[in-house]
Amino acid sequence: MFVKRLLPVALAAACLTSPAFAQEKLHWITLGDAALQQLQKIAPKQQVRRSAQILPGAGLAAVEKVHLTQISESQLQELSDLIHKDLKRCGGFILHDSESQGLAALQGPRKTLLAAGRPSYMVAQQAVVKQVLPELQASNIAQTIIDLSNFTNRYYQTQSGVAASNWLLQKWQTMAAGRSDITVEQFNHSWLQKSVILTIKGTDNASEVVVMGAHLDSIVQGGVNETTRAPGADDDASGVASLTEALRAMLVKNYKPRRTIKLMAYAAEEVGLRGSQEIATKFANENVNVVGVLQLDMTNYKGGANDIYLYTDYTDNLQTNFLANLISAYLPGIKIGYDKCGYGCSDHASWYAKGYVTSMPFEAPMNSYNPNIHTANDTFANSGGQAEHALKFAKLAAAYAVELGSQGATAPSGDRTETFSGSLARNETKFFGPFRAQGGNQVRVSTSGTGDLDLYVRKGAPASISVYDCKSDGSNSTEACNLLETSPTDVYVMINGYRSSTYTLNVTYKPM
Repeated sequence: MFVKRLLPVALAAACLTSPAFAQEKLHWITLGDAALQQLQKIAPKQQVRRSAQILPGAGLAAVEKVHLTQISESQLQELSDLIHKDLKRCGGFILHDSESQGLAALQGPRKTLLAAGRPSYMVAQQAVVKQVLPELQASNIAQTIIDLSNFTNRYYQTQSGVAASNWLLQKWQTMAAGRSDITVEQFNHSWLQKSVILTIKGTDNASEVVVMGAHLDSIVQGGVNETTRAPGADDDASGVASLTEALRAMLVKNYKPRRTIKLMAYAAEEVGLRGSQEIATKFANENVNVVGVLQLDMTNYKGGANDIYLYTDYTDNLQTNFLANLISAYLPGIKIGYDKCGYGCSDHASWYAKGYVTSMPFEAPMNSYNPNIHTANDTFANSGGQAEHALKFAKLAAAYAVELGSQGATAPSGDRTETFSGSLARNETKFFGPFRAQGGNQVRVSTSGTGDLDLYVRKGAPASISVYDCKSDGSNSTEACNLLETSPTDVYVMINGYRSSTYTLNVTYKPM
């Protein structure tokens, strides 16, 4: 994960006239409270241009402010080092090309950019997914991690970083040879390293795009030059390798999605999410209908009791719930954990800021991720010398790509949709069901309307505010829950008026 070194918008006159400072390039960054405290250790008189509270997701309160300030090129690395050392986390800031872009970031994410509405988040492609997943092999992931970490470093401003980008371009091109629906290209930036993008064009719904990303660059504490060893095996060769193996398995089975799927290996994540931010900005400016974004940043170090941790801040709760359903459906035995990573922790934050739906599954809780990252010790051997943990994420990425890439507008044959409409007073609750659903099928519950209501769904007994299997409690009346049950069950629905609301409730299921 990322960053590079800092200083203030305004300094004492002596500092401003310092020849050394005058020659340094200045950058505008936004950063959270915790990262700002680290910056003030470097520059105690650091001045903030503006601050704001940004909600980190539906149903979540802002726990810290986000600040805009200007820092020097040489301080970026020092800030990154302090965040890693003292906060035990990555990231914490986003670099912007201009003050106006930074001020725009303080306004919070744009309204969700979903031109045709949300995906249905159905788990309905079992036949295809169950053909693809057995093809994925940990040994292939291991080899890609080794190949990428064998570069001296993959820093965004070194020739080695350029070579790593060129190597991945060629690898993906070779894998996709013979598929006329697939293109592989590099995305040019103002620095040396280029991002790499592979596109599988959708068959009949190509205007809707699914993005799956990881970052290509690497960094170590103290700075990087052409000879600095920065293997970045876990951070983030593992994420790139997991995506690459998901791609390979889909190609082996000749999978052709209805929606367009794009795999992205971002340059310059470690210095403020710069590569992903430029790409996400371009997509937003061109009104590209990205229906979902998945970020894999570090996948091969098992740092917690659970296997996959789904991050809940600066992500979309409905899509994250969809990931949990995919794990339940296709990765039996995998334990799910939940955590938060704070402001600007990886490339999904660039897409979130532009109003896109994002999720980030991660290898560990944020306070116990791989201790070797950002050092010369971030090697494949120090992740255990195998890629079994990263394989779990590759399988999740493949399931996500097939399910979201294949979705159409119609429900599976035999499904029933029941619709209810009405109004709710503040704090009023209404109950629906039971809906007697067959086993092995998904139950999809959604609401729309005015005001603000919360949705609660439970299997086997009526739901309540404190007891439920799925809850959706965003800041309006548009809520959704998806449940997958292996055996026949009764499903109960409750809605609660957080404020006075009108509602239309849809419950879709395969009846017994």
